[in-house]
Amino acid sequence: MTRITTRPCPFRTSEMLRQDGVHPVLARLYASRGLTDARELSTELAALIAPAGLLHIDAAAVFLADAIAANKKMVIVADYDCDGATACATAMRGLRSMGAIVDFIVPNRFEYGYGLTPEIVALTAREKSPDIIITVDNGIASIDGVAEANRRGIEVVVTDHHLPADTLPQARVIVNPNQPECGFPSKHLAGVGVVFYVLLALRAELRRRGVFDAASQPKLDSLLDLVALGTVADVVRLDPNNRILVAQGIKRMRAGRMHAGVAALFRVAGREARVASPFDLGFALGPRLNAAGRLDDMSLGIECLVTDDEGRAWAIAQQLNDINLRRREIEADMQDTALLHLDDFQPATSSTISVFDAGWHQGVIGIVASRLKEKFFRPTITFAPGQDGWIKGSGRSIPGFHLRDALDLVSKRAPSLIDKFGGHAMAAGLTIRADAFDAFSAAFEAVGQAWLSAAQLERVIETDGPLEDAYYTTGFIDLLDSQVWGQGFAPPVFCDEFRVVSQRILKERHLKLLLERNGQRYDAIWFGHTASLGERARVAFRLDANEYNGVTKVQLMVEHAEAA
Repeated sequence: MTRITTRPCPFRTSEMLRQDGVHPVLARLYASRGLTDARELSTELAALIAPAGLLHIDAAAVFLADAIAANKKMVIVADYDCDGATACATAMRGLRSMGAIVDFIVPNRFEYGYGLTPEIVALTAREKSPDIIITVDNGIASIDGVAEANRRGIEVVVTDHHLPADTLPQARVIVNPNQPECGFPSKHLAGVGVVFYVLLALRAELRRRGVFDAASQPKLDSLLDLVALGTVADVVRLDPNNRILVAQGIKRMRAGRMHAGVAALFRVAGREARVASPFDLGFALGPRLNAAGRLDDMSLGIECLVTDDEGRAWAIAQQLNDINLRRREIEADMQDTALLHLDDFQPATSSTISVFDAGWHQGVIGIVASRLKEKFFRPTITFAPGQDGWIKGSGRSIPGFHLRDALDLVSKRAPSLIDKFGGHAMAAGLTIRADAFDAFSAAFEAVGQAWLSAAQLERVIETDGPLEDAYYTTGFIDLLDSQVWGQGFAPPVFCDEFRVVSQRILKERHLKLLLERNGQRYDAIWFGHTASLGERARVAFRLDANEYNGVTKVQLMVEHAEAA
């Protein structure tokens, strides 16, 4: 079941924002998203929260400044997703600009798993001989890996944003806004955001030591295209601080001031950087970088972001595009197989989904879980074969069901069922024995039955209510597109009643509509939907500017529709 609702909008807040000069529709949109002060809309770098609020960041800056002065060799250990790749490239570029001797290594997810493991430390020691390891977008859970580095005399700086466990690793310094006692107001920094802050603090420390002055210091704002890409792709909440980082990065992209690899990714994805949006970063550039980590080796993605050679960047972007096409093919096959497995699935009597297939690819199960979760609106875990009789699962959840806590409860109820697990509210991973799949599925379903009500298993499309006739214009669409929308600051979805003038099925997959309201007609499209609508419909939609034969017209992108 899916139903359309309207977000509550505090009238007084909306009116105050409007009186402060905010566009009347934007004032309503902002107020309904919890924004109360027009100053929170500032996207200038001067409005960023100061680095000093991050626990231990000054200690990290002093330690790294000393290491640069002593010519110590640093190696970055990165995660294998888009946030990890952009964090690694940001750290490489930033540290080198400040005189550091620095290299990187990224674990192959299929051989080494996630994070700074003892095996990765051994590999790094053997291949790179570092004095210092810096983790980016990982490390807060790497207790054994940090212990192994300490045993080998390698000092570790952890930069991460993930939630810590009860015990922290014994690293030289940990910078993570989510570690205990850290009072930093923006808890939603991505891994790349944390690294950017460490670089800001390090530059300030080097300035204090007289290495640079304000005129000669490296321009770290040149890294903001990478910071924006990683922040959006990691789907962290776009709080006011993250919106500044993303807005500044997108501003650079639109002005053509981006790194060769980012420009090449725009080109290979067929997107225009001059009108870059968070949607482009999340759905065009991010997936092409992520594909390398899913199917191949994320070193390729990092090299794309680190090189200044435009020809090399373009060649790598094409490789990444090919890998992404392969990923899509694998994903489509896996989805078809998953739907066969779920042929007898009864949504009315099931609160969760668990699916395993012996032919599935480990690197793609997370995307398939996400697709199934979207289709059935149930917490979903998909499993693929690991090694020696183990299977690896990747899960995605729905609002109100904390996936990591659910796995923790399964583990407590049946201690021998799960070998290891980790994650957060909306996504998690785990490893179990292949012969334990049925027992795990039953235990996971029992938690779902206990925790989820019928109302929570109903998909809700939150909208911003009706849009006044005067704003169905390309000019208003440009105004919306100039704002930074994303996770936790949802893009506007409007809702109104229309007469359905005509409807037809496009490419056997999509519903093409002509809708009428107050004498005005609008083209509309509902992707992935083929069932026809009645004569009148209540439609939840996004505004889109559709260009055809040199003419740009308003088009409605249907999110959901129901009989009026």
